[in-house]
Amino acid sequence: MSSRKTNVPLVTGAIFIATFMSAIEGTIVSTAMPTIVGDLSGVALMNWVFSIFLLTNAMATPIYGKLSDMFGRKRLFLFGLAVFIIGSTLSGMSNSMTELIIWRAVQGIGAGSIMPISFTIIADIYPFEKRAKVMGFNGSAWGIASIVAPLLGGFIVDQLSWHWIFFINIPVGLLAMAGIWIFLKEKPRSSGKSLDLLGSGLLSLALLALMYGFQVLGDATINWLVLGVSLVIATVSFWAFMRHESHTENPIIPLALFKQPTFVTQNMVALLISGFLMGFEVYLPTWTQGLLGLPASLAGFAITPSSLMWIVGSFIAGKLLLNRTPKQIINFSLTFILIGGLAMALAPQSTAFFWFFIIAAICGTGFGITITTTTVTVQNQVPADDVGVATSLNTLGRTLGQTLMISVFGIIMNVRMAHGVATHKGTTMAMMNQLINPQTAKHLAPSLLKPLRAILYNGLHWIFMVALLLIILSYLINWLDRSSGQARPKA
Repeated sequence: MSSRKTNVPLVTGAIFIATFMSAIEGTIVSTAMPTIVGDLSGVALMNWVFSIFLLTNAMATPIYGKLSDMFGRKRLFLFGLAVFIIGSTLSGMSNSMTELIIWRAVQGIGAGSIMPISFTIIADIYPFEKRAKVMGFNGSAWGIASIVAPLLGGFIVDQLSWHWIFFINIPVGLLAMAGIWIFLKEKPRSSGKSLDLLGSGLLSLALLALMYGFQVLGDATINWLVLGVSLVIATVSFWAFMRHESHTENPIIPLALFKQPTFVTQNMVALLISGFLMGFEVYLPTWTQGLLGLPASLAGFAITPSSLMWIVGSFIAGKLLLNRTPKQIINFSLTFILIGGLAMALAPQSTAFFWFFIIAAICGTGFGITITTTTVTVQNQVPADDVGVATSLNTLGRTLGQTLMISVFGIIMNVRMAHGVATHKGTTMAMMNQLINPQTAKHLAPSLLKPLRAILYNGLHWIFMVALLLIILSYLINWLDRSSGQARPKA
C-alpha cells in the first residue's frame, strides 16, 4: 500500500465512522427491541435477532481476512460496508420477525469485514510507533457508542419508528464508503491463486456449529441433545478443516502461524480477556441496577470510565511496545485487570456507586493495554502477506471468547438464582426478573427486597469469581511464551 498517496487522516476518520456504526448496532437494536417485538409479534424469535448477527459475523471474519490479503483491503472493506448497508436497509423494511432475522444475517456478513479490515488498514498506513495510539482512538468508538446508543435508540423509536434504527446506517455507511473509496490508495493486488472454497466451507460450518452451541448453552433451558450435536459437528468440521489446510496450496488460515508461540499466546490472552470483559460490561450494570436500584441510564455510566481509560491504555501500550517484549507488557496489563477483578469479586453488597467508577477506570486501562498489544503483536508476528489473516484471527478469537463466556456467566447466574429462590421462602424467579429492572422493582414488597438482593449478590459474586479464573489463566498462558523478542516488526 502506498501511504504517500493515501490521505491518512481522512481514511482514519472513515474507519472510525465505520467502526462506530458497527459498535452502535447491537446496543441500539437492544433499545428498540421491545417496540419491534410489539410491532412484529415475535417474542419467541427475539433472541435470534441478535444471535444470527453474531453467527454470520463470526463466520465471515476469517474469510474477509484472507481475501483482503489476496485482493486488497479497499475492495473487501467497501464490499463489506455495501453488504452491511443492504442488510440494514432490508432489516428496516421487514414486516415480520422472520424477515428481520434473515436480513440481520446479511448485516452480520457485512459487519464481519469492519473490525478486522479496519485494524489491517491501520497496520498498512501507520508506522509501528503510531499504530497503537490510532487503534486506541478507533477503539474509543465502542465506548462512545455505549453511551450514545441508548439515548439515540430511544429518541429514534419515540420520534420516528423502529425502522429508522436500521435506515440511519445508510447515510453513515455511505459516508464511510466514500472516505475509503476516495482517500485510500493502494496498489492493485492479486495473488493469482483461487480462494480455498472447501477450507472456507469447513471453517464456516465449524464456526456456525460452535457459535450455535454457545447460543444453546446460554438458553434458560438447555437442550443438551442440540448442544451435543452442535459440538460434534464443530469438532468433526474443525478436524476436517485442519487436515485439509495442511495439504492445500492456498489455505484460508496458514497453519504455520500456530507454530509461533507468541502468536498463539497473544491470541489466547485476547480471547480470555474478552471473555472477562463480557462479565464486566454486562454484570456490573446489573449490580448497580439490581442491588443499588439505579435507573438503567445511570447504571450504564458505571462502566463509562473503562471506555475512556481504554484509550489511555492504548497510548501506554504504544510506548511500551517500543522497548518491551509482549510478554512483559501483558504481565503488566493483566495486573490492572486483576486488581479490578479482585475488587469486583470481593466487593460487599453495600459497595457505593462511586467505587465502580474507580474499578472501571482500573479495568479499562488494563483492557486498553492488553487488547492493543495483542492486536499489534500478532500483526507483527506474520509476513506482510498474512497480516489480514492474522488480524481476523485475533478478532475472531475475541468474538468467540465473548460469546462463550456470556453463555457461561448466564448459566452461573441462573443456577445461583434458582438455588437462592429454593432456599428463601416466598421468593420466585419472576421476582428476580422484577428486581433487576428498577422500574418493576418498585412493585415488589419492601420485605422481599433484602432476600432478593442477597440472592442476586450471590449470583454476581460467583460470576466475578469465575471471571477471576480467566485472568489467572491468562497469566499462565502468557508465562508459556518463551520468546524474548520485542513486538517491533523486523527490519
